Amino acid sequence: MTDATALIEGMGRAAQGAQAALAQAGAARRTAALVAAADAVAAAEGAILAANAEDMAAAGARGISGAMLNRLRLDPGRVAGIVAGLRAVAAQPDPLGAVIAAWEMPSGLRIRRVRSPIGVIGVIYESRPNVTADAGALCLRSGNAVILRGGSESARSSAAIHRAMVAGLRAAGLPEAAIQLVPVTDRAAVGAMLGAQGLIDVIVPRGGKSLVARVQAEARVPVFAHLEGICHIYVDAAADPDKARRVVLNAKTRRTEVCGAAECLLIHRAIVDGLGAAIIADLIAAGVEVRGGAALRHLPGVRPASPEDFGREFLEMIIAAEVVEDVAGAIAHIRRFGSSHTEAILTEDDAAAAAFFEGLDSAILMRNASTQFADGGEFGMGAEIGIATGKLHARGPVGAEQLTTFRYLVEGEGTIRG
Repeated sequence: MTDATALIEGMGRAAQGAQAALAQAGAARRTAALVAAADAVAAAEGAILAANAEDMAAAGARGISGAMLNRLRLDPGRVAGIVAGLRAVAAQPDPLGAVIAAWEMPSGLRIRRVRSPIGVIGVIYESRPNVTADAGALCLRSGNAVILRGGSESARSSAAIHRAMVAGLRAAGLPEAAIQLVPVTDRAAVGAMLGAQGLIDVIVPRGGKSLVARVQAEARVPVFAHLEGICHIYVDAAADPDKARRVVLNAKTRRTEVCGAAECLLIHRAIVDGLGAAIIADLIAAGVEVRGGAALRHLPGVRPASPEDFGREFLEMIIAAEVVEDVAGAIAHIRRFGSSHTEAILTEDDAAAAAFFEGLDSAILMRNASTQFADGGEFGMGAEIGIATGKLHARGPVGAEQLTTFRYLVEGEGTIRG
């Protein structure tokens, strides 16, 4: 047994014991732990920011990309966001024990399908130290224990936030092993988590394409994952000009490094030289590099797109752009180049919107709204571990409810089967 395997095995067994205690602790104690964790994060703001400054300096010296640095960076506003997220999750209804359906059979059996915890969740993430709080909070709310493995670039920040989460558990009298942070950052620990059958019930990766691809290729336990956020925004011929210009600019530029940032702009052919040109001019004026297909290259400032620019997650101030004949053309383009994450249509035509929604199977589809809303907090979940693009169990933002499974509770009156 390797050192990493032994480490994860010990953490997994401790997590299983803690999870059993969590499931029996009751909603009030889990809520108290979340509130106490929020208070602890707020009190530790200075220590968290100091740890993050060390991480940022080390990451900068290593030449980490601008998008990764922005994901890593914490400031008072982002720490306040972590605190608000913890309080929002604490205020949510507890999902455990919720009756999904109930019925009675002719035999006299009374059957209820109720929500229950999955068990032990493994979260493997890069850069974003806030995932430490988000994942810990959502797992606690849903009665799951969690093993967190953050990246080396965010090790100090994640450890500082983790200490606050543990303080919350301690204040509520819950086992500290309910939220554990892997104390090493070598890749062997990731491999040990991926092979921890019987100890970890599901893995949630949160990071770049190479990390998620490795998890999906090597995991011997179920995975909630998405590879990339290749989000498209289609401007229809019936788009409202003011709405369209405002939404496209926000979808690309609000935060370029998040998975809900628009990476490809599709424009109906009938509006290329009108609204389409205005939208592209807005993007360029904001500092976005627009890489356009052949039908857009006559517009000022548009650079030629290469074939590789379509189906690419830029995560920076670059967007691919193409002309399509109609909504059917937009659907065909997205089906070819999309990653099943989030797509938006801008239109006042109900039929076009209905066709868009019916023709695509991405986890999130929007109308007249920025793709930047592809976030659990904006869906009323308080926080989310990630946007799942698979089709089994969880899809879209993975919040507390999505981290539950269900069981059947069956009651009879001495009922026997004939």
